[in-house]
Amino acid sequence: MSLRYVREFKGFAGIRIEADDIGSADDPSIVLLHGFGQTRKVWEDVAIGLEQAGRHVINVDLRGHGGSEWPSDARYDFTAYVEDLRAVLGQMRTRPVVVAASHSAWIATMALAEDAATLASGLIFVDPATKRMSAALGQGLNRADYDNAIFDAFDTHDIGDALSEAAAHIGLPSLVIRGALGQIDADAAQPGFVDSLPNVEAIDVDGGGLLIVAERAEAFNGLLIDFLERKQPRFIPEYRSGSDARTLRDAMGCFATGVTIITAHASDGRPVGLTANSFTSVSLDPPLLLVCIANNSGSAEVLRGIDDFAVNVLQIGQQPVSNLFAGKSEDRFAGTRWEVGEYGAPILPSSLGIFECKRDALHEAGDHFILVGRVEKASFEPRRDPLLYFRGKYRRLHFT
Repeated sequence: MSLRYVREFKGFAGIRIEADDIGSADDPSIVLLHGFGQTRKVWEDVAIGLEQAGRHVINVDLRGHGGSEWPSDARYDFTAYVEDLRAVLGQMRTRPVVVAASHSAWIATMALAEDAATLASGLIFVDPATKRMSAALGQGLNRADYDNAIFDAFDTHDIGDALSEAAAHIGLPSLVIRGALGQIDADAAQPGFVDSLPNVEAIDVDGGGLLIVAERAEAFNGLLIDFLERKQPRFIPEYRSGSDARTLRDAMGCFATGVTIITAHASDGRPVGLTANSFTSVSLDPPLLLVCIANNSGSAEVLRGIDDFAVNVLQIGQQPVSNLFAGKSEDRFAGTRWEVGEYGAPILPSSLGIFECKRDALHEAGDHFILVGRVEKASFEPRRDPLLYFRGKYRRLHFT
C-alpha cells in the first residue's frame, strides 16, 4: 500500500507551501516542481510511477498555486519563489533530485547557484522556458487553480545572464528533457543557461506530450528512472558470484521474462499443460519457437511424444492460472476456460497471445529438453498487459 499524506513546508517569509509526500522517507527523494499556471496534479502519474520505482516523492504546489498559500500581498516576485525552494530543500531529511518544469527551471537554477551540493543531489529540467512569462501562459487553464496576479508580479527582466552565471556553479548531475509538455519547436534554441551547466545530459523526446497524454507518462518515467539509477542509485551495488546451483539459479532469475502455459493432448485425448517461462522465438522464416521443459515435470513424458502443442502467453489477470498449472493438481483444466484450437491442441482463449504449433524438433539439454515448434497460427490481444516473472516473483509493467 502506498504511503501518502499532504505535507506542509514553511516557505519564504513564513508562507505555507503544500505538497504531496509519497513513499518511504528512507528511499532517495525527488522534489517535483510544476510550471506556472499549473498545479502539482500535472505530476500525479509521474509521482506514482516514481514511488513504485522505489523513490520518495515530494510533489510541490508553488506559492499562489493549488493548495499552497496565496499571499494577500501578492508577493510573487522571482526572489520569493527562489527562496521558497531553498526553504523547502532545507527542510528535507536528505538531499533530493529536483525536477523542474518550464519556468520552475529558472527558479531551481537560481536556488541552487549557491550551496547546490548541500541542498540537492541532482537536477532535471523538463522543457525549461526559453522566454519571459506573460499572462498568455494562463489562457485555457483553470484559473481556480492559480492566482492570476503571478503573471504581473513574476518579473524576470534581464534574467538570462544571471541564469547562465548561476548554472555554471551547479556541478550536480543534470538532465534536460525537451518535448515532455508538447512538440519541440525545431527553430527554438535551447535556453542558454542550460549549456552553462557543467555536468548536463540532454534528451529530445520524439512525439512530445509525455506529461499531457496520461498513457505516455510511463515513457517519461522511464527517462527519469534511467537517469536516477545511473546518477542516484537506490543501493550501492553488491554483486554475488559463484558457480554453485543456487547462485546460478538466482542469477538466471535476474532475467525478467513473460509467463507461458504449454498445452497439448496426451495419446488418450486428455489435455495436459504446464507453466514455463523459458520460452523464446527462434526464426521467422520458417516460423519457429522453442520452450525448455524440465525432465522431472509431471507433463514431460507426454510432451516428449506430442505432434501438436500450443504456447499460451499469459496476461496480468492470469496469475491464478499460472499458479494452477505450476502446481501438483491432477486436473488443471477442470476450473480453467479452454477450447481446442484450429490445429488440435488445447488453448486458453483469454491469453495475451497464443501460438499453435507442430513439433519440429526435440533436443536433450541436461536436466531439461528443448521442444522446438513450427508456428501454424499466432493470435494476440494488443490491449492487454503481460504477466511478468522476475527473481522468483510475479511482476507487472511500471513503464514502457
